[in-house]
Amino acid sequence: MPERVDIQNVLSQMRAMKLQVQNASDLVRLDHAERIKLGSITSERNFHEMMADALNTVNDLGKESGRLSDALERGVEGVTITQAMIASQKASIAFQAVTQVRNKLVTAYEKIMNMPI
Repeated sequence: MPERVDIQNVLSQMRAMKLQVQNASDLVRLDHAERIKLGSITSERNFHEMMADALNTVNDLGKESGRLSDALERGVEGVTITQAMIASQKASIAFQAVTQVRNKLVTAYEKIMNMPI
């Protein structure tokens, strides 16, 4: 028999994620000096390191999503459909975000290459 989803647990997880997103968006609005004061920037990082970290995160989210989906299909105890679906959505959103960044970079590169010298 399928396990019932605890709606209160799902709602609390959604609220926690909403707070995380709000906190992250508030941090983005701060200027560089304010972010350093809050400790969000410990040192300057170059673009290459940030992109590598982003791609590794997307890869990790995809692996976790696959692992949870496989565990759900095999009927592993303790893995719920809610966990698998949330992991899948996180991986999907992260992949879409990285794809958009890549598209913007390609567009910027094309504009630069088409500039007259």
